[in-house]
Amino acid sequence: MAAPSAAKVEAAAKAVQPKVVAWRRDIHENPELGNQEVRTAALIAKELKALGIEVREGVGKTGVVGVLKGGKPGKVVALRADMDALPVEEKTGLPFASKVKATWEGRTVPVMHACGHDTHVAMLLGAATVLAGMKQDIQGTVVFIFQPAEEGPPAGEEGGAKLMIRDGALDNPKVDAVFGVHIGPGDPHELNYRPEGFYASSDRITITVKGRQTHGARPWAGIDMASVAADIIQATNQIAARQVDVGVSPSVLTIATINMGFRQNIIPEDLKMEGTMRTFSKERREDLIARMQKSVTAIGDRYGAKAEVAFTQPYPVTYNDPALSKWVKGTLEKASPGKVDDNAALVTGAEDFSMYAEKVPGVFIQLGGRKADVPRETVPVNHSPYFDVDEAVFETGVKAHAFMALDYLAKK
Repeated sequence: MAAPSAAKVEAAAKAVQPKVVAWRRDIHENPELGNQEVRTAALIAKELKALGIEVREGVGKTGVVGVLKGGKPGKVVALRADMDALPVEEKTGLPFASKVKATWEGRTVPVMHACGHDTHVAMLLGAATVLAGMKQDIQGTVVFIFQPAEEGPPAGEEGGAKLMIRDGALDNPKVDAVFGVHIGPGDPHELNYRPEGFYASSDRITITVKGRQTHGARPWAGIDMASVAADIIQATNQIAARQVDVGVSPSVLTIATINMGFRQNIIPEDLKMEGTMRTFSKERREDLIARMQKSVTAIGDRYGAKAEVAFTQPYPVTYNDPALSKWVKGTLEKASPGKVDDNAALVTGAEDFSMYAEKVPGVFIQLGGRKADVPRETVPVNHSPYFDVDEAVFETGVKAHAFMALDYLAKK
């Protein structure tokens, strides 16, 4: 039994493109935060069932797994998309822009698909449509993984790839290899990746400080939390820029939130700061954790406060299997001829796709989605309130998914 021809895949991808655009716009206008993707999951399950694909719902809380068994026995390949949006206020001005608000960690926040997960879901539904239409010609099984909470579950909750794996997303049937595609601000239709380490590992940083409250006019009678916060930020930036060799292994320490106080004339008792750490090696990660703990504790001691730092929600480095990375280049060339780069730069972003790739061989790929009329220098990047993509690249994403699945199952 021969695998479906490239021409047949291309024609099917072109035919489903209007649906992919419609799915994306619908999901974009109705975004949901991590572990809250109820509407999105229902849409996915409905579309997969309509294609005759076996569906498991409620995997990893709100995740959906679809299983498409081909007409001939063979290996099992998985394709993964993430579903969650971010607490970002959309400023794109799109006719289908989000106006949604939701609750996140006790606060009411605006919600936006600022990282392209709406497009990931739409493209994987498109690939499922293409592959379901070729079911009898598929030599094996395709598993479609639609995952919640890639950006991390709310504090105190479990979620994301870790919970999907625990709930059996890679089992029944047992997956042999996994592929993922992530859209970004790169040149349109470009597919890029690199073997071995690609995306950084990440940890959520939470710093808590207990001081002594006082009147804003009498700072000497308490502990000045603003000064504590400033010193911690300066020390954190100094660690990342001056204490470790960034030429040996890149690393990033970012403090992104500072929460303290309620009035302009009260210095508060409590301070909470949060941020993120990105590294590419276990040794660098352990070194930065030790340096941060020593520095934060010492600053607290200097002011007479109790300061602590915790590192949670760890994501490992996204590691692309070397043999699979070498093999997949030819397959990707069919999806986007002349626009495949297999030596992409390291990415300091992180992805919990890495957890699937720890269990089975995997390759994670970036798809360029920059609109042609937007200069490279000013293109809004992922997590920007202005993030948007060229919808024409969805066809390339659908083909990449479909070709990777078909070619993997057909290869000897």
